[in-house]
Amino acid sequence: ARMGRTLVELFYDVISPYSWLAFEVLCRYRHIWNIELRFRPAFLGGIMQQTGNKPPALVPKRGEYMVKDVKRMAKYYQVPIHMSVDDFKRIIGTTSLTAMRFITAMDMTNPEYLEPLSREFWMRFWSQNEDISQPENILAVARQAGLSAELSQKALEMISSPTVKDRLKETTAEALKHGAFGMPAVVAHYDGKPHLFFGSDRLELLGSVIGE
Repeated sequence: ARMGRTLVELFYDVISPYSWLAFEVLCRYRHIWNIELRFRPAFLGGIMQQTGNKPPALVPKRGEYMVKDVKRMAKYYQVPIHMSVDDFKRIIGTTSLTAMRFITAMDMTNPEYLEPLSREFWMRFWSQNEDISQPENILAVARQAGLSAELSQKALEMISSPTVKDRLKETTAEALKHGAFGMPAVVAHYDGKPHLFFGSDRLELLGSVIGE
């Protein structure tokens, strides 16, 4: 971290709508707070599996609440998430593994595209209700994010490589080490130790802990 700046890491997965909310809010706060924001693409499926956590939608009442909650938060933070109860089938039927590997490959080769690329994945899945698991859809997302066909193709070829797979596993393991059990996991390195905040509704608390 630069002198005096608090390092804040955002562990996220584009399958998670709450991750999108945290992402956009932290992107806004980094211009106001004295923080260095680091994006850490990780795999939510791996975190759920390792911790025995279950998607909230598996508890019907919680699922009903989540739809209302996401709608309210989307309106409040002005993030264009469109969510309905039907989306739960879509989420459970979609794996974000290929998308997160693609994002990881981009993080390793051209990190300057990490922010627009991640945003476009959320836009496609959560705003336009489109698929993000097939190669042609991933390439469409990359094009929307302003990547050249050459860069996108290179990243797509990298997703099956051990280096990319290992990097995503390592980042996911790091989130687990900090105590993550879901996404988003926000870790602030302050006062010589990491502080974990789960979800997109603890950001005021994060500000308070780091003196912002």
